[in-house]
Amino acid sequence: MRALVTGASGFVGPYLLERLKESGYEVTAAGGPQESDPRFLPVDLADSQSLNAAFDIAEPNVVFHLAAQAFVPRALEASEETYAANVMGTARVLQALREWRARNVSDARFVFVSSAEVYGAQPDTSRPLDENAALHPRNPYAASKAAAEAIVLGEANSFGIDAVIARAFNHIGPGQSDRFVVASFAAQLAAIASGGEPVLRVGNLEAKRDFLDVRDVGDAYVALAQRGERGEIYNVCSGTATSIREVLAELIRIAHVPVEVREDPDRMRPADVPISYGNNAKLRSATGWSPQISLRRSLQDIYRAAQMSRA
Repeated sequence: MRALVTGASGFVGPYLLERLKESGYEVTAAGGPQESDPRFLPVDLADSQSLNAAFDIAEPNVVFHLAAQAFVPRALEASEETYAANVMGTARVLQALREWRARNVSDARFVFVSSAEVYGAQPDTSRPLDENAALHPRNPYAASKAAAEAIVLGEANSFGIDAVIARAFNHIGPGQSDRFVVASFAAQLAAIASGGEPVLRVGNLEAKRDFLDVRDVGDAYVALAQRGERGEIYNVCSGTATSIREVLAELIRIAHVPVEVREDPDRMRPADVPISYGNNAKLRSATGWSPQISLRRSLQDIYRAAQMSRA
């Protein structure tokens, strides 16, 4: 089996590549157009020739489309850039897949990585969120993923693309950019433990999110490629809501350093959803997947990685 992974040099990519190789796949790992790391094939989502070349090189049985602008604050600053990457980029990858199928009289499964951000705010009675919940995107990133999902399903219905959609909730783990909340806490605590100012700056601590370790996320994507049902959407989540405050408290216990927690207005996100967590029963039933890594272990590994990055 052969796999093409777009966005392979991002946060989830290396973990997915590891899982695929352990499962016996030959993998073509595609990075961005300016990619300099020789482990990753440079691919430009805005360039059809670049995408066609990637398909010819990979000759995939399955395509994992991870490449995206995934940082919500950046989407708020540059919505047009986000729509170009996440919506039109997805459309071009699908076009390249269709053209490759026509050239080779072959087929490939398309696993599209969407986001639970598409659900937006929901009534209390609808939680945990299942895949039938109405979509209420509240920011440009969420809107871009909802639009891309519609394109994937439209291509599947019109052209017979064998597509599966993964709606990923908040995933965390070692190696995540400290632009994201849990990695930011860990990086600040590691700096404090190294003698820095004992002040930890935070945004909204009351929001509750569904945190899943990135290694479990990688396993879920492989499981969907192998056993997900064609044309279906699956939540990739832990099924549990945990407040940002609880996550911070656990990280402080792990770091074992005295800190002053100080609110920073620059870290507050407009239109933040108060609580979001999903139902993973459909994914479990279809694939046999289940989370293997506890939140505490994730946080321990994240803090350890933050310490090592300062060494």
